[in-house]
Amino acid sequence: MNLNERQDEIIDEFSIFDDWMDKYNYLIELSKDLPEIDPKYKTQQYLIEGCQSKVWLYADMEDNVVRYSADSDAIITKGIAALLIRVLDGQKPSDIMNNELYFIEKIGLQQNLSPTRSNGLLAMVKQMKLYAMAYNASR
Repeated sequence: MNLNERQDEIIDEFSIFDDWMDKYNYLIELSKDLPEIDPKYKTQQYLIEGCQSKVWLYADMEDNVVRYSADSDAIITKGIAALLIRVLDGQKPSDIMNNELYFIEKIGLQQNLSPTRSNGLLAMVKQMKLYAMAYNASR
């Protein structure tokens, strides 16, 4: 499934919820599905700057695609990381760099987060794209 198909799938899933409390609950459910990050990556080096809560993000290149893993000490933030990984994991670096993550606006995610969580979301997206740029440059 390509990046835009994954985004469209998320938009469809979130469209069934009428209010943001239901969407927050869904984010909490998604956080439970996020695979555990290897503990060796839960260090300062992989900590995302700009997040109120702690978010660790690791990326690796495997078979010409970027593989991401993440964790957070905050359940909603962990759900947001799970969404981002669901869209970007297993994609080519150039696709990650050149595609807009339109699902964030379509589901109203950024508008319904506190300013600090919104900053954290942007910081996660930026770091994921930076990883993609680095892997793209090293090819």
